[in-house]
Amino acid sequence: MISQGENMQDRIRKILVSHGKMSTDAMSVSSTVDLYELGLTSHASVNVMLALEDEFDIEFPDSDLKKSTFATVENLETVVGRLAPA
Repeated sequence: MISQGENMQDRIRKILVSHGKMSTDAMSVSSTVDLYELGLTSHASVNVMLALEDEFDIEFPDSDLKKSTFATVENLETVVGRLAPA
């Protein structure tokens, strides 16, 4: 599951870097910055969602498929943390 020395937020950020297609490196931004303001699109957020589902072996329920879920690293970490197996 979690690689040595790599926490959930790091894993989420790496997915944002590879699938988010944002103008700013997701590894270097605040966890509360609006990712849509950095260039995340609704299309890219679907790719991020699919990559997160693969990485964490989860499935986003319809109730979490909203813009606010993908708006910040912090929001993603909260939702993934709730869905991911312990």
